[in-house]
Amino acid sequence: MADKQLQKVRTKFVDKVSQTVISQLLDGLLEDFVLNDGEREAIVEENSIRADQARSLIDTVKNKGDCASRRMITHLKSRDPHFFVTLGLTLQDPAEPKEQSWSDTLQTTTHTFWIEKQNDPDNYPVTKESIGNRIALLITNIDFKDQKLNRKGAKKDEENMERLLSSLGYEVVKHTNLTGKEIDSALMSFSQHSKLAHTDSVFIVIMSHGKLGAVLGVDYTEEKPDEFLINNIYQHLGTQNCPSLVNKPKVIIIQACRGGETGSVYVCDDGKAGVTSDGVPQSSQQLSADGGSIEDDGWQIKHNERDFTSLLSCTPGTVSYRHSVKGSIMIQSTVKVFNTFAYKKHIEELFTLIIREVAKFSCGIKMQIPTKDRHTLLKNFYLYPGI
Repeated sequence: MADKQLQKVRTKFVDKVSQTVISQLLDGLLEDFVLNDGEREAIVEENSIRADQARSLIDTVKNKGDCASRRMITHLKSRDPHFFVTLGLTLQDPAEPKEQSWSDTLQTTTHTFWIEKQNDPDNYPVTKESIGNRIALLITNIDFKDQKLNRKGAKKDEENMERLLSSLGYEVVKHTNLTGKEIDSALMSFSQHSKLAHTDSVFIVIMSHGKLGAVLGVDYTEEKPDEFLINNIYQHLGTQNCPSLVNKPKVIIIQACRGGETGSVYVCDDGKAGVTSDGVPQSSQQLSADGGSIEDDGWQIKHNERDFTSLLSCTPGTVSYRHSVKGSIMIQSTVKVFNTFAYKKHIEELFTLIIREVAKFSCGIKMQIPTKDRHTLLKNFYLYPGI
């Protein structure tokens, strides 16, 4: 076990490690999310002597367990191979599968693949005309009235998602720093957009702080809550209020966070928002209950909440993380997965790959796993980038 190795070499490490290597280890472990910004600062600022910093570092990492300790040993081997050998450390990990190679640009679908999938009745129809009319809504709250709630790294998330959606053929309707009421108004306005009649699908991406069943508007304070109810998304875009999107996939991505101390490298994101599925109004059409048969006179009744799929940043009761420079782990993973696999996998497969990728960042910290929610897609939805 790696933590046992660190315990064994603790004294020699404290005596011999250089200040330069300590700094390099701190940077590497911060980048890996083994340490958070507060822990790094405490190790440096509360220990003015090199040996004390070394002792605090190795103890902090060792106490986080085997995975965190293995990360530290890996960094030590990379930064100072001679010291690694001197300490008698080893890396005896079991053989691991080859690491996934990720694409920095969106891979495109072949015409043959597109034709093949179009002839399959289990897939949502997508035409070149509908791709040309795609539209998405992107809402990002970054700066709050209470500056302690400002979301470092959220600007990068906004840039990444706008670039991804645009490359998938979506016109991006973008809003930044909205109150809860303004978020609701933006959804209502979007539900009336002229392109909805001609698109094959929509994306709704909302990134802000959150709580159970809601995301927070930028005017939020403890004394005067400013909130947007997640359920309103499904109501505004449902069959009753948005007939233009009937039988069309509606993809919801929510990165909702509770907050964190200013300056943190990562902050806690509350993924509890939007987990309830009750309270969705059904069709207001009244059917006769007098014992007679139901006649078809040209009306077709459809469930109000259908053709939705949602990805939330974490499961109820857990947290997710956002890097102050690179943005949230889930959004980073979303971009990587879509760039690499959207050309051949449908949306549910992509969501599963995102969940797996985020789950890998579980070393040294309490980590969340994103969750799919309110899935009512009736067919497979392929994005066909490049068609």
